[in-house]
Amino acid sequence: MTSVITGDIINSKDHQPKLWLDALKDTLNRFGNTPEQWEIYRGDSFQMEVNPKNALEVAILIKASLKQFKKMDVRLAIGIGEKTYSSKHITESNGSAFINSGECFEQLKKTTLAIKSPFTDFDVQLNLMLELALLTLSNWTPKMSLLVKASLEHPTFNQQQLAELFGETQGNISQGLKRAGYDELKKLIQFYNAQIQALC
Repeated sequence: MTSVITGDIINSKDHQPKLWLDALKDTLNRFGNTPEQWEIYRGDSFQMEVNPKNALEVAILIKASLKQFKKMDVRLAIGIGEKTYSSKHITESNGSAFINSGECFEQLKKTTLAIKSPFTDFDVQLNLMLELALLTLSNWTPKMSLLVKASLEHPTFNQQQLAELFGETQGNISQGLKRAGYDELKKLIQFYNAQIQALC
């Protein structure tokens, strides 16, 4: 089993491409090499392959990376399944994970994050949770997004270490994480990981 994330940037034309492209590439590079594991195409669309147990956390990290730019967001579809054909370019590889990701992406209308896997009950349950999570995620300010991004990239950091990283007080960091719904987000990621481990 593998997972494929298909994404495209919302409001990319409102910003200098170099700014957000560098931020996106930095995040994608943490999880593999281009063009085998990830590839940016059509200017502001991308596809990447990640381990299914990391897929949700990676998707949220991508969202945090891009929402650090004002009015910018990203649509993300996670597809879980098999990979039956490997190419040197991820966008030319194939299998049910790629098909699920593509179909899920086509169905993203009012939402910006969803999942499609071979497990229908899991999809229904998780997509409802993601819709609820997006009530908070969609309202992240650039500052909150940077804070979530740093917290996900440095999972061992405590609030004091994050405060030093940002040149802020520990109280401000605590308030920022609370407003961003970070604790609830971590619980959602843990729930997803436990479910995926059981299914895959």
